[in-house]
Amino acid sequence: MTDSNRTQVETIIDVQLNNRNRKTAFFRWILVMPVAIFASTFFQVAHWGLQMGGVIVLPVVLSLLIRGIYPSYAFSFNIAMMELNTRIAAYALLLTDDFPSIEANPKVVVLVPDIDGGAKLHKALPIIKWILAIPLYIVGVLYTLATAVVTVIAWVVVSANGTYPAWAVEITVGTISYWNRVIGYSAALVTDKYPKFSL
Repeated sequence: MTDSNRTQVETIIDVQLNNRNRKTAFFRWILVMPVAIFASTFFQVAHWGLQMGGVIVLPVVLSLLIRGIYPSYAFSFNIAMMELNTRIAAYALLLTDDFPSIEANPKVVVLVPDIDGGAKLHKALPIIKWILAIPLYIVGVLYTLATAVVTVIAWVVVSANGTYPAWAVEITVGTISYWNRVIGYSAALVTDKYPKFSL
């Protein structure tokens, strides 16, 4: 969903704190594998950057650079892939018991700025965004490590008593949101606004 007032990618996840399924939580990293494999079929990093993280990159860069247009089909695909990856992350990181659908789910939504078909984006900036994003990647790795520790603790708690610890929500959802902002800026190219470093 787009919004003319939005400047960054926003992520909304309806986190399930109570009455969790302890059995599926215990085996979560096994249960998530089929949909993770499905999503991985979209990852073609080795093909000269045609896709990165499942989103189409190189054709969008060329289209913006030459014509100043973000192709609507690539835009729809990139947002759909960001949402799919977010649903998988929310399930794998124990934020919800809803198995990640390969179709849209109103409980997990990625909101992007209105780019007016690319008219609101700088034509040449996509060439260097991936370089400008290097500090963001470094910080993101640190957030990811913290989230891994938090998720292991949450996994023990959910498996034991069926409740996701409320204190873990900010870190886990914040990390997913952070990576969506970074991908939205540097790979999906749906904003020129440099992402904030904070969760």
